[in-house]
Amino acid sequence: MKLKIILITFLLIAFSYPIAAGEQHHHEIPPAEKLGSVHFPVSCSEASQKQFDRAVALLHSFGYAQAEKAFQIVASTDSDCAIAYWGIAQTQFHQYWAAAAPAMAPKPDELQKGSAAVEQARKTGTPTQREKDYIEAIGIFYKDSDRLDHQTRALAYEKAMEQLHQRYPEDDEAAIFYALSLLATSSPMDKTYTPQKKAAQILNRLLEKHPEHPGIAHYIIHSYDYPSLANLALDAARKYSQIAPSSPHALHMPSHIFTRLGLWQESIDSNIASAASALALVQKDHPNSGSFDQLHAMDYLVYAYLQSGQDEKAKQVLDEFNALQKVDQANLTAAYAAAAIPVRYAVERNQWPDAAVLSPASGFIPWDQFPSSEAILYFGRGLGSARTGNRDQAQNALEKLNTLQQKLVASKDMYWAGQVEIQAKELAAWIALAKGKDREALKLMKTAVEWESKTEKHAITPGAIVPARELLGNLLLELKQPQAALIEFEQTLVVTPNRFNAIYGAARSAELAGDQQKAETYYAKLVSLCDNNCRREEFVQAKAFLARK
Repeated sequence: MKLKIILITFLLIAFSYPIAAGEQHHHEIPPAEKLGSVHFPVSCSEASQKQFDRAVALLHSFGYAQAEKAFQIVASTDSDCAIAYWGIAQTQFHQYWAAAAPAMAPKPDELQKGSAAVEQARKTGTPTQREKDYIEAIGIFYKDSDRLDHQTRALAYEKAMEQLHQRYPEDDEAAIFYALSLLATSSPMDKTYTPQKKAAQILNRLLEKHPEHPGIAHYIIHSYDYPSLANLALDAARKYSQIAPSSPHALHMPSHIFTRLGLWQESIDSNIASAASALALVQKDHPNSGSFDQLHAMDYLVYAYLQSGQDEKAKQVLDEFNALQKVDQANLTAAYAAAAIPVRYAVERNQWPDAAVLSPASGFIPWDQFPSSEAILYFGRGLGSARTGNRDQAQNALEKLNTLQQKLVASKDMYWAGQVEIQAKELAAWIALAKGKDREALKLMKTAVEWESKTEKHAITPGAIVPARELLGNLLLELKQPQAALIEFEQTLVVTPNRFNAIYGAARSAELAGDQQKAETYYAKLVSLCDNNCRREEFVQAKAFLARK
């Protein structure tokens, strides 16, 4: 009953939410399926070509479960269609998801299914040489999966796709899949963005020729999903949801760019529609269940609501999340959102007593399988404890973070091990501050800032629970160093534009430093970020300051 109420609520919101003029159809979900325009020529029966194109369109929007079913229909319709099994193997790969998280890499059963599909493709029908090359390229990924790690095999697949692209320069699908393989092997520690820029160059060259292709718009967004590049993907972001509005992921994906640029209302519209679509879709195969795509959209939605001071609406999403009893896939995406949503709601509002009592609550998440997500809860709890003077509980949370970080190191999940280590440094800094060890607190926090600046956020999240540099600004304010704090808040806003707390921090720092003009600028920006229903104390302070001018 609760899930039905949630679904109805999401659908009502999705179809009634005011959208900016000129964008009237931007996020509507049409009655007829619309996945974009894809044509992947195959030598199979004429009757199966249209279904094959649909399956590839689903694949390009990461609709893996639906795509697998679609490829299976092609295989059952045309028993000689070898390339259909290539498609099935692709649906088990999830290549971009696994780029920086071993927990998202194919599981043993998925590797077995993908490998079996490759073998079936090799002995089915009489595929063309081009189709054989596609089959052998994906076969390289599954080869020796029992002894080679995911990244090694993904890199081998990328090289195979580069060769296939060079062999068939007129095959636009080969170019698009090659671009995806470049993105899927890029490192979040590589700040040159060389693979991403190479992928974007390929995709932008094809954009004019295929303006309705879902993969092109989708992968352009991923190529530019970085602070210094995000503006280059704004056009693709605004088009992708129109190209494939039947895909929950296509409805959500534009919000990656909206989040990078601080366009909160566009992110909100995007994720309301995505969450509603994902929940409606999951009911077909998993009645009375939530969807991991839905949770992903809800995390982004809560983040956007909190940045624009819409706390009551963020609370509604939190309540809807708390009402969920199960999820279709308890994967890293679901686990991250399940941890982040309640932590964000407490921490972004500076409700430290609430943060101090946070604990893993969602029964549908096996937390022991997702230490990086569990760490978020202990980080929020520890920060709340440190800020409320409960040093013992804060220390316990820090010890838990260190244990989870070592668990990630042992599993060779180095990206997330690094992210948890940053959280541990941040928490240790606030514990040191609570103990009166000011110098140690600053040193620890600056180390966290340095480490965080060397990596990028994972696509799974709209952003860190609190940017390290913003936390440093807050710590400097506590130490009565407003001029130094102002620098940190302003630099935070360069990377994460329109963050509510960073704007307030900059305004407060400027006011305390005696820079009344800059304080007025930031307080005015804070007021413009919120509507008049905002009840946060920071908003009240901003209005009062501006009223005195």
